[in-house]
Order: sequence, then structure tokens, then C-alpha cells
Amino acid sequence: MRKKERKLPVLVHPNASPRALRTHLTVLAAAAVALALAVGLSACGGSSATGAGGATDGSSSVPGATAASGNVVGTEGATKPTGTPKSGGTIRYAHEMETPCLTGGWIQEAYIERQYADNLVSETKGGKIVPWLATSWKTSPDHLTWTFTLKPGVKFTNGEPLDAKAVVDNFYAWLNPETLNPTVQTYIGEYFKSAKVINPTTFQLTLSKPYAPLLPVISQGYFGILSPSTYKGGAEAVCNEPVGSGPFIVQKWTHGQNITFVRNDNYDSAPQNAIHQGPAYAEKLIWSYVDDPTTRYGSLTTGQSNVIYDVPGPDWATAQNEYEVQQYITPGRPDTLDLNTINGPFKDQKVREAFAYGADRKAAVESAFEGKTPYNGNGALSQTTPNFNPDLEDTWPYDPQKAEQLLDQAGWKKNADGVREKDGKPLDILLIYGANSIITNEGATVLQDLQAQWKEVGFDVTLKPLAFAELFAAEYTKPTSYDATIGYWTSPTAGVMLITWRPWNGKEPNAYNNPFYNDPHLISLIEKGNASFTEADKDKYYGEAQEIVTKKVAAVVGVYTQETTLAVEPNLKGVWLEASQGEPVFSDAYFEGQS
Repeated sequence: MRKKERKLPVLVHPNASPRALRTHLTVLAAAAVALALAVGLSACGGSSATGAGGATDGSSSVPGATAASGNVVGTEGATKPTGTPKSGGTIRYAHEMETPCLTGGWIQEAYIERQYADNLVSETKGGKIVPWLATSWKTSPDHLTWTFTLKPGVKFTNGEPLDAKAVVDNFYAWLNPETLNPTVQTYIGEYFKSAKVINPTTFQLTLSKPYAPLLPVISQGYFGILSPSTYKGGAEAVCNEPVGSGPFIVQKWTHGQNITFVRNDNYDSAPQNAIHQGPAYAEKLIWSYVDDPTTRYGSLTTGQSNVIYDVPGPDWATAQNEYEVQQYITPGRPDTLDLNTINGPFKDQKVREAFAYGADRKAAVESAFEGKTPYNGNGALSQTTPNFNPDLEDTWPYDPQKAEQLLDQAGWKKNADGVREKDGKPLDILLIYGANSIITNEGATVLQDLQAQWKEVGFDVTLKPLAFAELFAAEYTKPTSYDATIGYWTSPTAGVMLITWRPWNGKEPNAYNNPFYNDPHLISLIEKGNASFTEADKDKYYGEAQEIVTKKVAAVVGVYTQETTLAVEPNLKGVWLEASQGEPVFSDAYFEGQS
């Protein structure tokens, strides 16, 4: 494997696949047009754990941190620092790409929402669900009715009460297409039946069918509770001026530059797994956008930033020696090659299997990421996801001889140039990926290394990077758009497979089913897993589902895990990564020696 070039264009991490982001931005664009017509404004300016109530939520361990050498801290939960916390100061955080909105269904938006909004529950290191706004909960024997008790006296930062009615209003708003949050809808839309107020501190959620992952799912930042007035303000308010009850308040969004958050001095509703209760220590949080990874890391070394996101691979070893480095290996769907099963060469399973055998994905990942990011051979789920099937990690090991045999059997013969042909057509493969939105520098290098190896067995692979805006064009939404693509989806549950494998068809296309693979039996297995409240049953049903898409039909080929990494200056204590999907938490952070 060759060493990667550091001059590749900077690329970043959204939550899901290119098609998922197209869906999200299509909704945003539609809302923006509607608002522009109505009020002359753009909607998006700028580019098994037990709860306190004794209910079993069906979650399991989420070992999100990876073992690494040096000063790497695995922090899917808060770890109390030593020393005496002091109030004051401004935390300057350098992130990557700017989001379209301050709330929504993209993981980058969930990161932001975590700063100003509270959730009903939180997930700890190890996967336990603990109280947050909900102090207790219980479920009926048939798991269709969930009753939540809320902490009394909580207010949104505009003074509105955060009571049962406000929470119920949020559930209905989440399921309204105009909320700009399709991710919430994909998780709970088909399970939600109704929500009602029992009294000011109690509400009842009724499901249409049992949903074991409910509590882990609603611990994600997408499910932050917003004020009723935010939703009354429509898409523009939801996007640009959301109001929550969290430790920080959105003071100003300077598009293209940063977000300024100020401390909520009245904050008293931190999750049980926070390091401390009460207001944040820092007076301000400046959330800046620095696309270029070298520049971003440089801002830390020069003192312009106190914390940076996504430590570049070439700086990984140095950062471990000089800073507190935190790494969270994201559960959900890893960075996976999706192979088009209904159009082009990959309609033939032998060709899909040859593609999987034909390149040394593990070596490419180890080389490009310089040991920072783990290889993930199971293309269905990340290795840190509950109910992950480890037996699939060795599926399709590098075997170029086997790849050549499969292509011979499929009728593809090499021509004088070494490219295989069949019926006069070359074995051309178009692999699209999201430049500046899906794949990092290191990920692009992985693809380039694999491209060269595929060439040796007869595939002529064209890598087509797509700019952010291109991802949402109709040209790349159909089965005729590409032969392969690559993407991921962060999630604390194996139930995410229901989102990514719902059938794709012409009338109701599933924008997240990138291989266009339809299998009623597969969906039945995933739904049985979602309805299971024992680990044995979940392992059985989810495990078989993983085997189908990864091994039996080879619709997906695993490459590497998604991750969140932070580098924190030594003087800043108490920064941590939450466990559901690696959102950075700054409300417990303080500067050592700050007066």
C-alpha cells in the first residue's frame, strides 16, 4: 500500500450514505423554496439496560472506544477529571463542514443539537440507558405502551415550560415532513401510533408494534426536545433559531464561519451520566468550521482552538503525545461498499463476490489510516454495534486468484489491456463517493489503493468524487446512476438495518437502500429483531440478517469503521463523547486554573 497524499481535497463525515443526504437536502430545499415564496426568507441560510422506572429497553453493550497506543482516551461516557472545576472562559472548537441547519437528521446537526437541547434519556458507556429529562419510565407487558415521568420545573431557555405537552408536541412535530428531520421519521415513523399527556409531568407513548431499540434510539441528538414556539415558527425557525433547554443557547450563527453559544445560567437538567449537574462551566462555546484538516490541526497547535474534530492520520501519533486524544468507534453501519444488485455488472453475484475478493481492503485501510481506524469486514454493521455478528468479519478475504476464477465463470475474459470483457463490453465499474461530505482524505486513499488492485484482476473502476451539491441531483438517485457507492450510518442499534434495507421500488423508493436489494425475508428478520427483548433472540434475527446481505448475496462489502476523534488541549478538562453516536459534550468542560 502506498502512503497517502496529504494534499487530497478535505472530505467529511455526514451520518448516512450519499442517497440519504440527498433525501435530507431535498427536504431542506423544498422548505427553503416554500419559505422564500411565502416570506422571502431562506429556510437554511449558509451553505438490556434498566431505566429508573424498571423498564427493560432492549439495548446492550456499545463498546464504542477502540484500544490504541499513546494518550488516547476511550470516552463513550463521561469520565470525571481530577482537579477542581472553575467557571469562566470561552471554549473554541474547530469542526469540519457547516451544516444546512442547526437541527435536523444529519449527524453533524445532531452534534450541534446536543449543545442546546436535552433528550428524554441518555446512553452510558456500556450501553445502559439512564434518566435525563425523563426521570423514570415503564412499559406495558406487550411493550406497546410506554409511560414516561418527567423532571418537574424544567424550562426552555425562552421561559416556556418543558412539560408533558411540550414533549408530546415534539413527537408529532418529528413526524411532520416540514420538521426537516427525516432521520427521526425513519426510526420511529412506522412504530409510532400516538402520544398523549397524562399530567404535566407524565406522558404516554403508544406504539403500533413492539420496538425494542426505542430508548437507545431516542438518546440520539436528533431527538432533542425543542420549544413549542420553535415549531410554531415553521421550517425557518427550526433550521435557524431553535430553542431548547440545554446547557448552551444559540446566540448567533455566522454562516460560513461559526456558531456562538452562550451559557444557560439556569441549566439544571443534565443527564444522569454527566460529570456534574448545573450550568456549564464555560461562559461561551465558539463552534467554528475549518474544512482543511491540516489547517484545523494547526489551529490547535497555535492556540487558536482548544479542541478539534477529526484528528488527521498523519498527525495521529504526534497528537497522542501532546494532547488528550479521544476516539469513538461509531456503532451502526460502517463505511461500506454498496453494490448495485439490479443493474450493470453487479447484477451477477459472481461478479460481486469477485469484486470483494479482488482487493486487500484490510491492508488498504491499515496503510491509508496509519493504524488509526479499524478495518470492518462485516458490511452490514460496525463492530461496536450491539448484536454485531463477528463471524462475518472474515467474509471475502483478499484472494485475487479466487476473484479471477469467479470472473471466468461469469464469462468475463481479459483483453490485451488486462480489462475483462463480455459480449464486447468492458468490465467498467462506476464507483461514486461524496467528496467533502462522506469520505475523508484517508478514505479517498483507500479507494485509490483498491482501484489499483481491482485493475489487476480485470475491473476497470472509475472513481467519481461528487461535490456536496451533486449528491442531491436526480442523476445519482436511480439504479442506472452507479455500479457502486460507499457510505455509512451512525446508530446505537442493529435495528438501523430496517432503515437501510427497506425495499427499493419505483413507487416508493428507499433512498437508503443503495444496493437496491429487495428481500421480504430479510425485512422479516430485522423486524423480529426489533421486536425482541432478549439478547439471544436479537443475536439470532439480526445475525441472520447480517449474514444475508454480507455473505449470502454479497450486496455490501465492509471496509472500515466510522469514528469521532477529538484532540483536546491539556489545559481543558472534562470534554467527553456521548455513547449513542459520539456527539461531543462541552457542558462539563472547564479550563484548569481558570479563575
